[in-house]
Amino acid sequence: MNSACFDVAMDLGVCQLRQFSISFLSSLLGTDSSTVRLKNSSSGASVVAIDNKIEQAMDLVKSHLMYAVREEVEVLKEQIKELVERNSQLEQENNLLKNLASPEQLAQFQAQVQSGSTSACTQGSQQPAPSAQLASQTSDPSA
Repeated sequence: MNSACFDVAMDLGVCQLRQFSISFLSSLLGTDSSTVRLKNSSSGASVVAIDNKIEQAMDLVKSHLMYAVREEVEVLKEQIKELVERNSQLEQENNLLKNLASPEQLAQFQAQVQSGSTSACTQGSQQPAPSAQLASQTSDPSA
């Protein structure tokens, strides 16, 4: 801890905040902390100067954060747009499949939905997916 802090009769918390602010400013400005340090005088001008530097640093941090948030919002808006389009496409596909399905197929599907997802999961693990069956039939010349 800098003994100048105690010479100015600052309490420990204010002194620690002052030291942190100086090191934070030094890292932001890319300068040596000795060039940012306040002189040992307790003049109001030096306190105002460090307050101004702290405020500038906080404004810089705020602007960087706002920029990052704006970028993230744009990414999320694009993802939402893509998901809405995909949802619309799937709803259209679902409606088409409902219209093309026979009443027996719809009844079978409703029974599967009512029996719960656990039986559908076990049934799905026992039988290969239709696309897998089709792929095996097309790749096997003896079939």
